[in-house]
Amino acid sequence: MSDTDPLAPTAVASDGSPPLLAETFDGDRVTELRHTVTACAGEAGLDGTRLDDFVLAVNELITNAVRHGGGQGWLRLWRTGEILYCLVSDNGAGIRTERIDDRRRPAPEIAGGWGLWLARQLSDEMLVRSGPEGTTVRISANLTDAGAGDSGT
Repeated sequence: MSDTDPLAPTAVASDGSPPLLAETFDGDRVTELRHTVTACAGEAGLDGTRLDDFVLAVNELITNAVRHGGGQGWLRLWRTGEILYCLVSDNGAGIRTERIDDRRRPAPEIAGGWGLWLARQLSDEMLVRSGPEGTTVRISANLTDAGAGDSGT
């Protein structure tokens, strides 16, 4: 991962090792990519509910990229020590800062707006960079921690 930009779309492990997964995707590949992420995250050491939560968070991010980020994106998955990272980027118009910073649970009667909230809830850390050139979101899961939580934006 880059020392200067942890959300760079080409970010990989800081030790220079190749990513566990590096894929571009569009709407036709969401299901296939979710299955691939499940396999890779499982091989990296996630299991049970932690694996399910991480994959659901990734699914929300790639679905958001397709729906709101220009119809396509790219995903990088890597492990550094005991932390599994996933970075999802798109070329959409960006997300308003107020939306990124809003940590409130969306109202149950609202059909949209759940993706970022769920990803934040289901990962140990979530970082977001968004602007007119696109959005990049990085989530992580500690492979030795039994509980998920939110530790940042």
